[in-house]
Amino acid sequence: MRLSTTPDPGHGGDAVPDRELSDALATLADSAAPRTERGRAAARLSAELGRRASGAGRAAYGRGRLLADLLLEVAPHIPVRDLATLAAHHDGLTGEALADSLERVAANATTGIGAAVGGLVAAQWVTAPMLVAVPLEVVVETVAVAAVEVKLIAELHAVYHVEVPGTGSQRAVAFVQAWSDRRGVDVWRPWTVASVVGAAARARLARRMIGRFGRNLGTLLPLFVGAAVGARTNRTETRRVSTLVRADLRARPRPVV
Repeated sequence: MRLSTTPDPGHGGDAVPDRELSDALATLADSAAPRTERGRAAARLSAELGRRASGAGRAAYGRGRLLADLLLEVAPHIPVRDLATLAAHHDGLTGEALADSLERVAANATTGIGAAVGGLVAAQWVTAPMLVAVPLEVVVETVAVAAVEVKLIAELHAVYHVEVPGTGSQRAVAFVQAWSDRRGVDVWRPWTVASVVGAAARARLARRMIGRFGRNLGTLLPLFVGAAVGARTNRTETRRVSTLVRADLRARPRPVV
């Protein structure tokens, strides 16, 4: 299932989930997909995010607020599996073993994204020395990796039996905020799960996104050095996010249902 199948009112533009966006994200998140296929997905996602961000101008791509807005727009399209489906896809694993497996797969996926985008950038060093399009590729990597980690966080909640209330849109926002805060959703305060992000939370998300963007700038290194740096950075960061969120979810009391 997806976190949401209907965009929030006033979100503008698309009346239904964008197939191109969803398909490109799914391919980039698939650690089993060939690198060339993920590279093509990165190029498609680059074109789509470029279209969505064109009104802000290229100089705005590296601003945390725009990156936060892009992640919030992507979030409802993220496919999230329930516990039964997760167990079936991971050889019947449960509990910590399943969480370990999810973390490993997500780390492999973000590693692959770093390699795919780094390879795309390397090709542009050869064909376009001025690197006109490169900053957008780093935006693609940043948003795609964050989306994989949001998916991981959502599925970890299922593994640890933390049921997040609300509509699909509310759950999407909640998991993005959990990604930003590096902790689980507080289900003891269900009124905090809203369809919109408040000013303070949006500012935190913007800072988190610009920080990740800065770390992903290693992808810009020439030739295929950038691909290796991007892959290593993403793997390290994904495992760090997972470790923090898992520790928080373990410590949370479970509401009585």
